[in-house]
Amino acid sequence: MASGCYTLCDSDNCKLNMAEEFHRIRRLPPYVFAEVNAAKARARAEGQDIIDLGMGNPDSATPPHIVAKLVETVQDPRTHRYSSSKGIPGLRRALAAYYQRRFDVALDPETEIIATLGSKEGLANLASAITSPGDTILVPNPSYPIHQFGFIIAGASVRSVPAKPGPDLLAALDRAVRHSVPKPTALIVNFPSNPTAWLADLDFYREIVAFARRHEIWVLSDLAYAEIYFGSLVPPSILQVPGAKEIAVEFTSMSKTYSMPGWRIGFAAGNPRLVAALARMKSYLDYGAFTPIQVAAVAALNGPQDCVADVRALYKDRRDVLIRGLAQAGWDIPNPEGSMFAWAPIPPRYAHLGSVAFAKLLLERAQVAVAPGLGFGEHGDTHVRIGLVENTHRLRQAIRNIRGFLAADSNVAAPLMAPGLATVGVAAS
Repeated sequence: MASGCYTLCDSDNCKLNMAEEFHRIRRLPPYVFAEVNAAKARARAEGQDIIDLGMGNPDSATPPHIVAKLVETVQDPRTHRYSSSKGIPGLRRALAAYYQRRFDVALDPETEIIATLGSKEGLANLASAITSPGDTILVPNPSYPIHQFGFIIAGASVRSVPAKPGPDLLAALDRAVRHSVPKPTALIVNFPSNPTAWLADLDFYREIVAFARRHEIWVLSDLAYAEIYFGSLVPPSILQVPGAKEIAVEFTSMSKTYSMPGWRIGFAAGNPRLVAALARMKSYLDYGAFTPIQVAAVAALNGPQDCVADVRALYKDRRDVLIRGLAQAGWDIPNPEGSMFAWAPIPPRYAHLGSVAFAKLLLERAQVAVAPGLGFGEHGDTHVRIGLVENTHRLRQAIRNIRGFLAADSNVAAPLMAPGLATVGVAAS
């Protein structure tokens, strides 16, 4: 007989069993970002003007020609029916054309591409499709929460590896293979990275592909920020490496490139077996995105690409304003070469607070919201993530507020912690 309240038990014991937290939920720690979000909501309820640089939520309007195609298509009632969970054929062909012109990579739209409800959904569902309880997965720390928790939800054990591309990461991968039991089955890579904004070159991907093929490890590459770069290094695709499609699948997204975050359109492309596994999982879970949204996404991928260059220039301008202004205010932050974020080390004076308490202090004293680095993994607790998600006028206002906050504390012997700013545990999402 099944366990729990279907066994013979008295009512009090049954109630006790039902009060216990569900198994998978127990593996998800409290959502660290909620700490700052709650403080932000309270401040706004009190009438404070909070400049929100915490969430990576693009603030620009979706380009007009994409919106026009959505409006046109939605007028046809035939598009209101169930769609295809794999994505309509035209959308998969459009992504194949993008990969051909951007990366010189040939993809079969039928077997090597699937549309997803944003890259986050695709990553989580593929994790469930390919993971057995107890599997070991290699995930960078810090990294975007779904990279870790998609596999944790699926029952895997996660082993952290350095997030920065280079010799330390490659050495950690070698140690993981030699010392993990069971041997790792999958590896996550994410460049340009969220939250760290680090980029990887093609030589690094060659090393990753050689490692993964040698040890028979799947690679899931998150390339959601492929088109947001500011320097000479144009982010490559792991699929450009010969043999990559034997072991790798790559996730891309329309959210940042075309300012379409709420539209929830992304893709997985690469290894046919992984694509088929995701397709089978999705066939049980969804009917795909609303067809007019998919048609509009085709218009985005196949249409004029000036809007992509405009978005890139917009974030570069904001980056320059933020980094230069904070340096003048006394907070030196590495200049990100990609993504829509700055990965900011907590000023030495406040380093002992940790990222959650410092983020709350910044909110209270400067009316600026940022994302605590702890939310991206325990190795992120020395940093906060600052999103380039406000216009330059608001960014300059944020800089003035932060300058005032830092200056006001400069003559204080030790930083003060306002009431309620106690740090939280390392558990994060």
